[in-house]
Amino acid sequence: MTDHSPERSNRKAELLANVVEHIDMKSFDARPIIEAMEKMSFSSRDLGRAAKIYNMMLEDECAVFLVLAGSTSAGGCMDVYADMVKNNMVDAVVATGASIVDMDFFEGLGFKHYQAPLDEAGGNGDDNELRDLYIDRIYDTFIDEEELQAVDHTIYEIAEQIGEGVLSSRAFIKEMGKYLVEHGKKEHSLVRIAYEKDVPIFCPAFSDSSAGFGLVKHQVERIKAGKGYVAIDSVADFRELTMIKIEAGASGLLMVGGGVPKNFVQDTVVCAEILGYDDCEMHKYAIQITVADTRDGACSSSTLKEASSWGKVSTTYEQMVFAEASTVIPLLASDAWHREHWKGRKERRFGKMFD
Repeated sequence: MTDHSPERSNRKAELLANVVEHIDMKSFDARPIIEAMEKMSFSSRDLGRAAKIYNMMLEDECAVFLVLAGSTSAGGCMDVYADMVKNNMVDAVVATGASIVDMDFFEGLGFKHYQAPLDEAGGNGDDNELRDLYIDRIYDTFIDEEELQAVDHTIYEIAEQIGEGVLSSRAFIKEMGKYLVEHGKKEHSLVRIAYEKDVPIFCPAFSDSSAGFGLVKHQVERIKAGKGYVAIDSVADFRELTMIKIEAGASGLLMVGGGVPKNFVQDTVVCAEILGYDDCEMHKYAIQITVADTRDGACSSSTLKEASSWGKVSTTYEQMVFAEASTVIPLLASDAWHREHWKGRKERRFGKMFD
């Protein structure tokens, strides 16, 4: 049973006092610092080239896939991703369930992420105490678990409204966007804006998030009642994303982190070939921002040069940036925003392919 004593409530309020404020890429002009970094070495030079490649994607009018793994949305980059979709700088999103459900949809419902107090064990806090207070920790960022459980129940409600059927994660996330339009507390949500702009969002491991808890509850109750239920089809995700790649032609990847979303979007080229589309070109542009290592044979899925051996990514315009993404993405996105190649880009509205 959860302790609701005044002492507990006061301590919890003390730890959840500082809201994470998401950076606005439009509020500053990163072009001068990006241009200066291009003339440096190490990761600064890599970032300068990555920014140039991203601007090439926008100028070339190829399809741009934003690929998200990790926790930069919770850490302060959430508004950057929403702005990129809102301003036609991204045509499709492939992400972890946590990035979409536990972070963006969570804030779309009116909840917040919080900075851990700096005096709490170097900014991280006592995890045993956090558990007692129902506070979840992502490094130095806190989430109210009781609020996160409200997300679980909201996903359950959405599934109940659908009733039954086999959906791709894209189709279910579209329903989440519709829910935010009708009931959300934050207009500047990636899920909501993507719904309004027909920008599809895919989460190939959708149940690995608060969506999983809500969907399991939905299925268990429907099975007990002898009714059909909603199920998420990851094969449909792969098929739909491959259809987008085939339709898009030239494409570019802006990848934050790696893992399943990164490999999933890269594999669309191979899948297209398996389907007989021998003329489906490799992803023309690719950027990965990561702190993952290559020595375990992975780098959170293959390095971009290695991916070329699989027929996934061209090595002409590819750049690895080994840096913590929340320090890099605001600069890269601000630079692209102020260079304005996104202006006049045609809206792909790939989501309409599946209506």
